[in-house]
Amino acid sequence: MKTKLKLLLIVAGMLLALTTATIINVSLNFRDYSIKSATEKAKLTATIVKDGLTAHMVNNIMDKREYFMHQISANNKEVKALWLARSENVIQQYGEGSNDETVRDAIDSKVLESGETIKKVIENAQETTLRVTIPYKATVDNGNTNCLSCHDVKRGATLGVISMEFDISDMRTSGMITILKILGINLLFLIIVLFLLNHYINPFMQLFSTMQNGIKKAYSGDFSHKFETTLGGDAKKITEQLNTLFTKMQKTFGEIKLNLGTFIPQGSVSSADPLHEASTIIHELSDVYKFKKTIELDANKSEVYNRIIDIFKLKYNLRCFSFYELNNRTNERNLFYATDEEALICQEKINKDAQLCRANRTKSVTVSTEFPNLCQACLSEKQNYVCIPFVINNDVSLTVSFIGEDENEVERIKSCVNSIKHYFEAAKPVIESQILMEKLTDTSLRDGMTGLYNRRFLEELIDQVMHQANRLKETYSVMMLDVDFFKKVNDTYGHDVGDRVIIAIGKLLQESIRESDLAIRYGGEEFVVMLHNASEEGTEEIAKKIHSKFSELVFDVGVGETLRKTLSIGISMFPKDGDTIWKCIKFADTALYVAKTTGRNKIVHYDKKMAESQDLR
Repeated sequence: MKTKLKLLLIVAGMLLALTTATIINVSLNFRDYSIKSATEKAKLTATIVKDGLTAHMVNNIMDKREYFMHQISANNKEVKALWLARSENVIQQYGEGSNDETVRDAIDSKVLESGETIKKVIENAQETTLRVTIPYKATVDNGNTNCLSCHDVKRGATLGVISMEFDISDMRTSGMITILKILGINLLFLIIVLFLLNHYINPFMQLFSTMQNGIKKAYSGDFSHKFETTLGGDAKKITEQLNTLFTKMQKTFGEIKLNLGTFIPQGSVSSADPLHEASTIIHELSDVYKFKKTIELDANKSEVYNRIIDIFKLKYNLRCFSFYELNNRTNERNLFYATDEEALICQEKINKDAQLCRANRTKSVTVSTEFPNLCQACLSEKQNYVCIPFVINNDVSLTVSFIGEDENEVERIKSCVNSIKHYFEAAKPVIESQILMEKLTDTSLRDGMTGLYNRRFLEELIDQVMHQANRLKETYSVMMLDVDFFKKVNDTYGHDVGDRVIIAIGKLLQESIRESDLAIRYGGEEFVVMLHNASEEGTEEIAKKIHSKFSELVFDVGVGETLRKTLSIGISMFPKDGDTIWKCIKFADTALYVAKTTGRNKIVHYDKKMAESQDLR
């Protein structure tokens, strides 16, 4: 409707402008015509007077001229006034003349002086008057007129002037009536044009209106609008094509939304424009798909975790967060990554009891702005955070804590939660597979009886350990342990008792070393312990602790009889004693051999002399 009104106003304005221009043009032309017509009459009258006066002079009846002048004025109603004025030359030759033949105003004087005709329009509310003053000049023609024969002047001199005032008010009135007629005709034409324009444009405007309504509905995902028109021809064809198009779009778009909903739940991307929403979801699916194809080739779950961390930083521009892995069996939580110290907002006790974490306990996103001091395990009540839990399987869960500078930042992080979950969902099967592979690998690399690493673990990973040790300038203390006279235990009491002894050693070693240390069942009753970055004094202390505690163990062998055993321990230091771990294991075995051959139940440190002396081997 606004477009229709605007169009009608434009047409009306143009027609009114044309009418105005026409009226102005007619007015100006009519006025000029009226003035020109009166001027021509004045010239004609002046010629008649001149000829009449000349005739009076030739016939020597100049005393009768007043009657002549009066008749000219009386017989022409448009002439309000008519008078003559003599020049100085004529006055000097013939005298002043009558009272009506004198200079009356400055116009008469100016025309007498210049010899040029002057006309002037005098207008007021009542009437319009044209004043014309025309000079009479001394002329000599080929006819009977010879002014020089009567006047003692030069040829072309001004003999006098004739001044006339014409009432041209009737012309103004006629002009106004004409203008009003023109205005009326134009206004009638304008009304007719607007009526016809409205009549023929209205169906098009209705078509545009229904098209606009259909497009508005399409923005909200509704393509059910039916276009209607009373027009025929091309307009009708366009309407039918639009209806066909919208019907197809309604069906197709509905299927697209339904199919997208199987990948990403509807509403997870907030937008009033479903087409934009669909486009956003498709881009999201594309990004998630690329992410999934990338992590499927990653070697382990740590690489996958690092990929997710990169997504947080690069895609969502999240700068402060901490990433935790939870063991659902032991209920312990381990920090995998933190951007900085400010990202560590949880109390330390949560790492031992992950159920204290509200997000993990409730398995729901925890947002600090939802309630004051929402998670009471947070270090500060005023902290701004969004914590997202995600369950991988029965054994492993993940928790990410995002920290915001203010509540606005929290709201921005909150808006990213659904999208972040898409990446977790994509990573879930990959992480599960890698956890399973870790379990299988760990099982193959552990001794089933003691739970310690086995010799295969040492063979597969020792090069990696050595490479890291060389790169980081780390040291290892290598201990080789062996149960003294273990064969007699199996021979005397049976393998069950021997197994119990082996299990007890495994448990003792696990209790005596740190997480960074390694305990390995090397074979039979032989064990290798690798102490990470331990000094010789610290190594000696650990060795004595193991040696002492094992000797205190009492094994019940049945029928009221008990058994005690001792250990022999050989020690070497990497890289002090050898430039490879394997050499140090060999040297520790050499020291163990020396311990056994020199009395057993002792701790012996490797010395180069052992390799050189046959007596010490």
